[in-house]
Amino acid sequence: MADEPTLGEVVRRFEDRFTDVRDDIQQLGRRMDEKVDQRIYDLRHEALGARVATLETLREKESEKLVATRRWLIGAVIVPLVGILLPVVLLLTRGAGS
Repeated sequence: MADEPTLGEVVRRFEDRFTDVRDDIQQLGRRMDEKVDQRIYDLRHEALGARVATLETLREKESEKLVATRRWLIGAVIVPLVGILLPVVLLLTRGAGS
């Protein structure tokens, strides 16, 4: 009989195990609250995909706009400037050579 636990020890062990089980259940409940539902995950994934596609489209438009601005700069500013300065430079070099 010396090896058998007393009734008070059995109750304490049972209460300890019961407390452990209760803590485990609470942890599982918190984990379940943090888990994202598959439908919500899919919706977020689709929204993120749409956002990325929109950003890529905007980036392409900005790139096209930059190319158009460069072409305008060359056509409207540089070509006329060269058209004006080239004859002046040619006159000055021919005048200096005469």
